[in-house]
Amino acid sequence: MRHVNVRLTAHDVDPETAYQRISDFRRYPDVTETVREVVVHPPHDDGTVVSDWTVRFRNGLMRWTERDAFFPQNLSIGFTQLSGDFELFEGTWRCETGEDGTTVTFEAMFDLGIPTLAELLDPVADSTLRTNIERILHGLLGRVTPAPAELADTAAVAHG
Repeated sequence: MRHVNVRLTAHDVDPETAYQRISDFRRYPDVTETVREVVVHPPHDDGTVVSDWTVRFRNGLMRWTERDAFFPQNLSIGFTQLSGDFELFEGTWRCETGEDGTTVTFEAMFDLGIPTLAELLDPVADSTLRTNIERILHGLLGRVTPAPAELADTAAVAHG
């Protein structure tokens, strides 16, 4: 299983606005070519939403369905794949006030489900996922840069 942690600073966007934009999955295909399609289904009674994703992944497409839980009180989103191309794909988005703007953190764990090729495929998937997240955030939030190292180091210790 692979763990991905992407921390970027969004400049000139407050945390609440960043959270609202990130929560609007339907908008992703309009702001980046990385995401081909997102279908968001009506909310369940518990407030969670199921969404279907089609995303460019290297020279092909990855497809999956996930359950999304939104937590506006702490500006975070949790997601868990229900079915799709990954064996496992789950994680969180968080938005918080940072040193030079809003720090957006995307954390995920994934498993492609091909153990014999994991050593070759996982690093490629890791890199592609990081690049895709950066492109999505750039499209949604404008100028984004790596978060200050001390924040990234603190998060790695706190969550690792």
